[in-house]
Amino acid sequence: MKMDKLSDLKHLFVTVFLANFALNVIPPAITDITVGALCPSQDECSLAIYLSGFQQAILGLGSMMMLPLLGHLSDIYGRKALLTVPVAASIIPSVILAIGRSTNYFYVYYAVKTFTGMVSDSGIECLSIAYAAANISEEKRVSAIGFVAGIGSAASLLGTMAARFLSTAQIFLIAAISSMVATIYMRIFVKETSGRIDSEPLNQPILVDNGEECSQSKSVSQSFKEVLPLKDIFCLLKSSVTLSLATVIAFLNGLGEGGQQTPYLYFLKARLQYNKDNFAVLMLIGYTGAAIGQMLIVSIAWAVWVPYVANLLPIIAFLTRPAGIAQGCIAGISSFGNILSPLIYTPLTDLFLSEKAPFNYPGFNLFCVGLAWLIALIPSMMIQFGTKNSRLKIRDGGCTLDA
Repeated sequence: MKMDKLSDLKHLFVTVFLANFALNVIPPAITDITVGALCPSQDECSLAIYLSGFQQAILGLGSMMMLPLLGHLSDIYGRKALLTVPVAASIIPSVILAIGRSTNYFYVYYAVKTFTGMVSDSGIECLSIAYAAANISEEKRVSAIGFVAGIGSAASLLGTMAARFLSTAQIFLIAAISSMVATIYMRIFVKETSGRIDSEPLNQPILVDNGEECSQSKSVSQSFKEVLPLKDIFCLLKSSVTLSLATVIAFLNGLGEGGQQTPYLYFLKARLQYNKDNFAVLMLIGYTGAAIGQMLIVSIAWAVWVPYVANLLPIIAFLTRPAGIAQGCIAGISSFGNILSPLIYTPLTDLFLSEKAPFNYPGFNLFCVGLAWLIALIPSMMIQFGTKNSRLKIRDGGCTLDA
């Protein structure tokens, strides 16, 4: 049964807020902890830069593989069941650093975070949006997606603000408690959704089984162990011009966002001696704009084009058709950009912060980040709105579109 009011999703909103608060109270402090554990009493640490860049690449690779699978399984077993996985996984890393932050504790955290982050860092957002889209009426769908994204941004804002005033030890304790409460609250109050999709066209999987085998594999509804073949994912992404353009934008946005994460923070740490409080203030500026744009503008959107204009790059990936497998595929493509970005920006950051730089431009890696986003503007201007929806069928040997 479809929900007719946004208030019907209130329990999901609480879960999204708590989970995102827990994730975003940590980043302002993690750079100081990493440098302190690996290079005590230093502001510049090549080992920290490369280890963090490697972790970012592994997280991106893991997310690219896991997010389509999570979206795929949520189509079968329900959004709540799969949303539990990333929310619960985010508890463990916070608990480790709440206990201790010495070199040994850091390496344990590093290993655990590399594993759990594959599903928690992007999976919470991806599956929350899929849950909202699948359980609200068509008329309220855009507003519901906007509210989920906006609440996530608001939680990021408040989490970062809290990090500014909390001690390092308190940050990880509160993050662990928030993740635990989110998991328990969700299991108790968020309604379970059936893995079966109803007959409304927008709620049916983009990939449909027509009785024939897809790439010599069983129907996705027959076994959760079957992962969608790579060629079928490409077939899906080529099924419409809008979906293809959104994929390109998601990739370039992921490439740019990746460069603004680890390399950017270590650049500020080395050049300007930034600490936890400085990082928190810097992040607050960005999160404030995101929260206002997504919650106030997107949530009252009166036409399909409004969310795109309100937040041109990231929101396009969020508002692509809400079926779980499509959301997972696009999020996975964005994660692929995050895989490449540390391979590009990490050595650039280390090189231009060192005395071996070919020319004096310490912030050259940030110039490259801006260039990626600038290029992403080109496909964003080519998206056409109001195009007719099509459903994709995959058959052995090819794929076809049904109008």
